[in-house]
Amino acid sequence: MEKNTVSKDLSGSTHLWNEDLAPTTGAQRTWRWYHFASLWVGMVMCIPAYTLSASLVEGGMSAYQAVVTVFLANAIVLLPMLLIGHAGTKYGIPYAVLARSSFGTTGARIPALMRAIVACGWYGIQTWFGGSMIYTLLGVMIGHEIGGDKIVGLGINGAQLLCFLAFWAIQFWYIVHGMDSIRKLETYTAPLKILISFVLLGWVYVKAGGFGPLLEQPSQFVEGGKKAGQFWSVFWPSLTAMVGFWATLALNIPDFTRFAKTQRDQVLGQTVGLPVPMGLLATLAVIVTSATVVLYGKAIWDPVDLASRMTGAAVLIALIVLLVDTVSVNLAANLVGPAYDFSALSPKHISYRIGGYITASIAILMMPWKILESTQGYIFTWLIGYSALLGPIAGILIVDYYLIRKTELDVEQLYRDDGIYSYGNGWNTAAIVAFAFGVLPNLPGFLNAAFPASFPGVAEGFKLVYTYAWFVGVAISALVYGVIMKGKTLPALRAAAH
Repeated sequence: MEKNTVSKDLSGSTHLWNEDLAPTTGAQRTWRWYHFASLWVGMVMCIPAYTLSASLVEGGMSAYQAVVTVFLANAIVLLPMLLIGHAGTKYGIPYAVLARSSFGTTGARIPALMRAIVACGWYGIQTWFGGSMIYTLLGVMIGHEIGGDKIVGLGINGAQLLCFLAFWAIQFWYIVHGMDSIRKLETYTAPLKILISFVLLGWVYVKAGGFGPLLEQPSQFVEGGKKAGQFWSVFWPSLTAMVGFWATLALNIPDFTRFAKTQRDQVLGQTVGLPVPMGLLATLAVIVTSATVVLYGKAIWDPVDLASRMTGAAVLIALIVLLVDTVSVNLAANLVGPAYDFSALSPKHISYRIGGYITASIAILMMPWKILESTQGYIFTWLIGYSALLGPIAGILIVDYYLIRKTELDVEQLYRDDGIYSYGNGWNTAAIVAFAFGVLPNLPGFLNAAFPASFPGVAEGFKLVYTYAWFVGVAISALVYGVIMKGKTLPALRAAAH
């Protein structure tokens, strides 16, 4: 399986190589299929994924339509994940190094930085969720909500800020202790999460005397409904947002698959671990929320809010499980990738661990609670907005690896600034042009969604294109890159072989 031997002398090329970015050795390839399945079960079982179906039901879908949309989006995003993950297992290289074959040894810093900044935002969002749980737990333990005046400029009170920083500190321990501590955390917590899901189902069934009215509620898009005939105008942006939810992982999945023992392990593990658990979690969310209508007189989609309404030991157990869950998700989904990406920006000065420190620091500065202030901001601005940036990169990587390279890379050349992947000046202009073409059609729609007051006059056509942002970006960048690169690379490869 290994095709990743790199000459020792390349360790002198410190602006392209360090121990963390070097191809994995046979001894480091310890991940079997069940590790990948556990990784995905661990990442899927998270609060943002749980609340995704909420946005769909609130948008007018029936419970069944919401679950199918979530499942379909994850089946779609699994494909680029497996395709890009192949390179990680075959050559033992992380995403930031793989991107050098298409963007160039210097140009690869652009997709690395794009992926890293998005992940910092997500890392902050999940840390905020974790801090909110500590805040809620403390309130339940002392018998009333912790209040306090909001801090000027921040928009949250002092207790909320301290809880946010406390959860941030818990995660910091794992940054210090490295990748293997994250693998162990995922493997051990995944079965616990599945067990808790069934316990929660049993609890709401007994308490509510059934699964509640939401499951029977028809779609608002049916004839006579509040949104009759509008299904597709809600479905497509929702599907794009759901795909966008894991679009970051679809890019940097080589950061994990480089530790796989075989291709079978990464393919089987990811296929078992992503679409079905994600669909089941959406089902669980809809069923539990449906029961809350009976129990509390209204639909409660936020599991932290729900946990705080439980009594006795149940609230403590529920919130501790949610805390462990959020730590495991955040580290795997939002720390590993940017840590490698920041390292690739300056391998001589930034190790994987220092990259993790940078990620955690930026996450605080982004003030994630502001991103989450509205569902509109969360779904249309954040999820679709960054999928518009990451889709084009995925299209370029896949075309480069499969159609241009035919899955054959010269790994040693990926670490040389005078090699075939430097394209002469470190930049492959074909990738930059293709990326720009993939992003530009989505830009007007993004500006309108993010800043409606400043960009009110955007044409309906651009708004429509934006609802398919990830798909549009993948397709256009893949096509443009393929056309420009046709016939360009193979002579360079032949020349290098002499």
